[in-house]
Amino acid sequence: MTASTITASFAIRPATPADVVPIHSMIMELAVFEKLEHMVVSSEALLHDGLFGARPGAEAIVAEADGEVVGFALFFHNFSTFLTRRGLYLEDLYVRQAHRGKGYGSRLLKHLARIAVERECGRFEWSVLDWNTPAIDFYKSMGAELLPDWRICRVTGAPLTALAQD
Repeated sequence: MTASTITASFAIRPATPADVVPIHSMIMELAVFEKLEHMVVSSEALLHDGLFGARPGAEAIVAEADGEVVGFALFFHNFSTFLTRRGLYLEDLYVRQAHRGKGYGSRLLKHLARIAVERECGRFEWSVLDWNTPAIDFYKSMGAELLPDWRICRVTGAPLTALAQD
């Protein structure tokens, strides 16, 4: 990656409430790319509350090129009982199609790694769909290890409600 592949006015910064609309738009683009748009119940209002409400559940950073928000990363802290330290969990990283191949994704990932180190996190982790070979190759090139023995467990909707019952 050479400096010439990144626009002169590229910047990464913490998201603000004004970024909710472009971030939500990119979340919808990501859902289409991942063929998961049928699972999206998100709205701009819910995203605003999740990032900037009374009890924020996550944080976000945005990538700006020439004043336009062209990418984002949404993350939150988890906790490792084995390390007895917080971790940083990347929920989603997305760069708009027209801006890929310019190093913005790697800059977002490196920025998050710096946040994890500054906050003394014991680890930085995320999930990737098994069919998304370009993302897998990208993450491996950035030093990520794919954990072959782990599977994600998820309970949502009616099964979650049922599980919560006595």
